[in-house]
Formats: sequence, C-alpha cells, structure tokens
Amino acid sequence: MSRKIRRIVKFPHGVGGRAGVLVGLLSLLSLHCSTSGTGDTTGAGGSGGSGGSGGSTGSGGPDGPPGDPTRLVGAFQVRSLPDTPAGDAPSGSTSVVGKIYDGPTPSQIIWEMAAEEGGCRLLTPRVPFCNEPCGGSAVCVEDDTCEPYPAAHSAGAVTVTGLNLESGEASLVMTPVANNYQPPAGAKLRYPPADEGQAVRFEASGDYFGAFAVEAKGVSPLELLNDTIRLDPDQDVQLAWTPPGQAGASEIYVKLDISHHGGTKGMIECTAEDTGSLDVPGSLVTQLLDLGVAGFPTVIVTRRSVGSTTITSGRVDLVVSSQIEKSVEIAGLTSCNDSSQCPEGQTCQPDLTCQ
Repeated sequence: MSRKIRRIVKFPHGVGGRAGVLVGLLSLLSLHCSTSGTGDTTGAGGSGGSGGSGGSTGSGGPDGPPGDPTRLVGAFQVRSLPDTPAGDAPSGSTSVVGKIYDGPTPSQIIWEMAAEEGGCRLLTPRVPFCNEPCGGSAVCVEDDTCEPYPAAHSAGAVTVTGLNLESGEASLVMTPVANNYQPPAGAKLRYPPADEGQAVRFEASGDYFGAFAVEAKGVSPLELLNDTIRLDPDQDVQLAWTPPGQAGASEIYVKLDISHHGGTKGMIECTAEDTGSLDVPGSLVTQLLDLGVAGFPTVIVTRRSVGSTTITSGRVDLVVSSQIEKSVEIAGLTSCNDSSQCPEGQTCQPDLTCQ
C-alpha cells in the first residue's frame, strides 16, 4: 500500500552573498513556472515577467528561431542590497549572476491564487504527490506526473555594459564557469551598480545557445521609509519609500511572507507603479494571518527594471533591482532562535516562535 508523504515547504531566510543570489536565481526560474507566467524575476518569489521599463533585443541566434516567450529559461540579475544608515552616503552590496537552461525549471510547489485585490494577490502553495518517486533528475509537478530538470548550457562570453565599475572601464566580460555567469575575479562594482535610467546591456557571443542581447535600465537605491511594519486583521499595510528620480524607470514588487520558517502556508505579492507608496489591502492581510504564522516574518520590497529577449528554448530576463527585507510585527508573536529569548514559561518551537 502506498503512503502519501506530506512535504513541509521551507524557504531560506537571510540568504546572502553570491551563493545566496544564485540560489535565488534558480528559485526564480522554478517559481516562475509554478505561477503560470507570473513568477518573480527578482528571485524573491511572486510575480514578475517583463515588467518595469526594460528593453528587449536579440534573436534566436544561429541555433534556431526564437522560442516561446512565455517560457522563462534563464536570467541575469544585477541585485543591490542597500545598507545605508540614515543621513550617510549611499552604500550597499551588489551581486551579478546568471544562468541559462534548455527549458523551464519545474517546481514541486504550485502557487495558486486564493484572492486578489488591486495589484496584490494572496497565494497558497500546493505540493503535488507522485506515487512513483521521480528520482533525482525530475520533480513531481502534478499528481503522478514527473517532469525532468533542464540542463544549463553556455551562451559564450557575455559582455556587460552600463554598470559602474571601480576601474572606470566601460565594460566587463563574464565567461561561464560550469555554465554559471559571474563577474571575473578582481572586477568590482561601485554602489549603486548603475545610474538610474542608464541602459544596462548583457550581450552573449553565442555557444550552445546562439548570440543574443538583453537590456534593462538602472534603478536608484531603494529607501524604505517605514520605521515599523505591523500586521493587524482588516488593516491595510501602508508601505512608503522615496520615489525614484525618473518616473517610469522602475516598478515595485512586494512579497509578504509570515510563515516561511514553519512550512510556508501562503504569501501576498504585489506589483505596483514606483510612486512612493502602496497599501496592501487589509482583507488580504486578514486571510494571510488566518493561514498561520511562524517566527521572524518579513516583507521584501524590491525596486526593479526588467528586460527580456527570446532564444530558441524560451525567454531570458535581465533584472536590475534594489531590494530591502524588513521584519514584520504581529500581535502575540514572539520570534526566537532559542528558549532564552522567550518569556518566562515559554519555549522556542521548531517554527521559531515562543509558546
């Protein structure tokens, strides 16, 4: 007799550095496929696609005509994380990374829309079950349906222009290592990595994949103005940030996840114009709270510009973004890493809450 196994879905918290960005990039590809064309091209999860004001150039290259633009098969990401104390000169860290596959990356998590209001959606996860194990080369994407993982390949040397290099040079060249793209050793970026509105261009010379080019615009560093962010039933969450210098140069993506340490139960994602403010509807907040919480809930706010091009296997995105992750307060929730952080008489639970 077969026995179904319930999978607990957990997401990494506070992943940083080049390895963390690469993890986020790979999650970007799988999450996109699971949300029917609305995957987050920042790697934070949620919506994306060819939003923002990025441009699209390129062709299928010598290996064939362009493929299906709804199939996300690769991405390059220029992501900056501001860390500027109030009143100080802008500072932060930047990562540049990329990878291209010969097909979409399947995901074992299917995000389904439970409710929608304005530019925000409440998503809940569904994990399909396959009686026959899919093995290490495939993933269960629907009940009793396995889909193989795609393979990563080279697109040749990628010349990057439009970034602010400490050397003052106008470009850098990324050569794939194990089909992963990162800047060469010694190449350092100034902060911010690109001027607002500046054309950032990634141009591949061609290899397994044909030559192509993709462009997006530089974005200004994001400055979130909320001192605290609190969730209360039936109350809108009012987010505020410093507007960009150029209207239409970027968009805002918000991901609100309050249960990722306890087996994710749902999230709210919003895509909005970069005007300086956004209200996350209280009705969606109530439904998210009702799904359950875990320790260290967060909201991720991303200013981004996205450009796309299409190669034979599908679409390749270029995402230029500035991202801030901020903790969220919830009445009655005390987060913990160990019981010493809990009120007297309570202990720290596996989901990092005091009870």
